[in-house]
Amino acid sequence: MASTHTQQAAAEPAASVSFPVAEGEDPWTEEEVEEIRQELLADIARMERAIEVAEAGLADLFEEGSDGAGRDPADVGSSNFERDQEMSLAQNARDMLDQAQLAYRMFEAGNYGSCESCGQPIGKDRLQVFPRATMCVACKQREERR
Repeated sequence: MASTHTQQAAAEPAASVSFPVAEGEDPWTEEEVEEIRQELLADIARMERAIEVAEAGLADLFEEGSDGAGRDPADVGSSNFERDQEMSLAQNARDMLDQAQLAYRMFEAGNYGSCESCGQPIGKDRLQVFPRATMCVACKQREERR
């Protein structure tokens, strides 16, 4: 049974090379597919670390206390600003982590490279620059205009 699993694992990269490409682009090579997989895994690990750091920073800021009794109003304002910044950084990292995890799930399911909105190829060039992309440029632009 282990040999069947090993054979399937060895066959997966070759099957992954069939990811869609935009018109005029060369098909994915096994090396390119593996590079994208590694980049997605690295993004996930990096975002998890960024969230840990941001949450630790938030914990420190909350431990300082938010009550302004006896504190200079400028200090209170500065602390609130820092807290808002840390919360924003943590949320941004969570959003990017969600995006990387979605792209990796699509990768593992064999759906990577197809726009989650219209189903058309995202484009190999776009994915090599931005591996977390799950939408083609046109759909992403439409979404951002909303």
